[in-house]
Amino acid sequence: MAPTMRAVACRHGELGVVELDEPTPARGQVRLEVLRCGICGSDLHARHGIDTWAELAQRLGYDRFGRSDQPVVFGHEFSGAVAEYGPGTKRSVPTGAPVVALPLIRGPRGVDPVGLSSAAPGGYAEQVLVQESMMLPVPNGLAPDTAAMTEPMAVAWHAVRRGEVGKRDVAIVIGCGPVGLGVILCLKARGVRTVVASDFSAGRRALATACGADVVIDPAEGSPFADGSARGHLTNAPDAFELAVGTREKLGRLPIGWWHVWRLGERLGAGPKRPVIFECVGVPGVIESIIDEAPLFSRVVVVGVCVGEDRFTPAMAINKEIDLRFVIGYTPLEFRDTLHMLAEGDLDPRPMLTGTVGLDGVDAAFTALADPERQAKVLVDPRSAAVAP
Repeated sequence: MAPTMRAVACRHGELGVVELDEPTPARGQVRLEVLRCGICGSDLHARHGIDTWAELAQRLGYDRFGRSDQPVVFGHEFSGAVAEYGPGTKRSVPTGAPVVALPLIRGPRGVDPVGLSSAAPGGYAEQVLVQESMMLPVPNGLAPDTAAMTEPMAVAWHAVRRGEVGKRDVAIVIGCGPVGLGVILCLKARGVRTVVASDFSAGRRALATACGADVVIDPAEGSPFADGSARGHLTNAPDAFELAVGTREKLGRLPIGWWHVWRLGERLGAGPKRPVIFECVGVPGVIESIIDEAPLFSRVVVVGVCVGEDRFTPAMAINKEIDLRFVIGYTPLEFRDTLHMLAEGDLDPRPMLTGTVGLDGVDAAFTALADPERQAKVLVDPRSAAVAP
C-alpha cells in the first residue's frame, strides 16, 4: 500500500481531517514535511466564498482555482523540511534542512497556486509539494513559527514598497488585522518614523502598538487623519488654492524666471506633503471613506481584499488628486528579502502569533479567528495534538 498522510480538506464549506496518499514529487518538485502553516484571512474567506474567487480567477484566464464541490487543502503560508526530491532537481539543499517556498508549483497543465486549487494541495497537511526553483533554505536557525511568516510578511513588504514610503512620510494603516500588523512591521523595518494605526478592536490596537505603531486610533473616537494640518498635509481646497497662488507670488520676487525655480523644485522632490495610507480592511465602503477623509494628494495603497462589489465617487478622488494603488502578492526577490529580514531580526512578527493548533484543531481555529479581541495569526502544526488555539 502507498504511504498516506493526514490533511485538512474543505468541501462545501466543511473542514475535516482526511487521509490522502503521500504526494510524490514530479519533475522539478520537492516534497516537504510541513513544520508550520499559517491560517490566512484568504483561507477564512475561501471556506464559504471560494466559488466567487474561482469566477474572478476565470476572468483572469486561470480555470483551476478551487471550487466548493472539490476537496481543497488550504494553506500557502508554510515552513517545512526537505523530505524527497523529484527527478530533474538540483538537490542543493540537504534532505532534512528547513526551507520555505513561494506557493506556486508547475503541474501538468501549468503553474497552480498552492493551497487554493485542488490541483495543488496546501500546507494544512503533514506533507506538501513545492517547486524547487521557488524553495529557499531557512538561514540563521530561524524557528519554524517565524519562518512560516515569510509569505504573509512578503505580502506586507510588497505593499510597503509599492507605497514608496519615505522615512519622513506619515504612514496611516487602516485596519490592524494580520495584514495591517504586517504592514506596520514592514513600515518600521523600512525606517518610517511616524506610523498611525486605526482599528475599532482594542485587542488589535494593542497588537499594533506591540508591532511598532507610533500613534494608535480608535476610529469610534477620532480620525486617523485628524492631525493632517499639523503635519503639513493639505486638508481642504482653499489651502491648496492658496498654496498655488502664494508659491507663485513668492517665486515671482526672485531675480530669475519663476518657472526655472519651480522646475528645479519638482526635480528635487519639492511639493505638498501627503500621507501614504494603507487600506487593510477589505470591506465595501472603506475605500470611499478613505477618499472622503484623506488629505489632498494622498497615496492610498489597497492591500485588503474586497471580493464583493464596491463603489466610490471618482470626482472626489479627482478633486483631491488621490493616488490609488492596488497590490497583490510579491515577487520572488521580495519573498527572499523578507525571509532574510526575518532571519536577521529586522522583522519580528512574534507579537502577531496568538495560537497554534494541530490538524484536528483547524476548524476550531477558523471559528476563533472571528474574534479580533483574542486572535490574530494562528499557526497549524501538523504534529500537534492541540485542538484549540
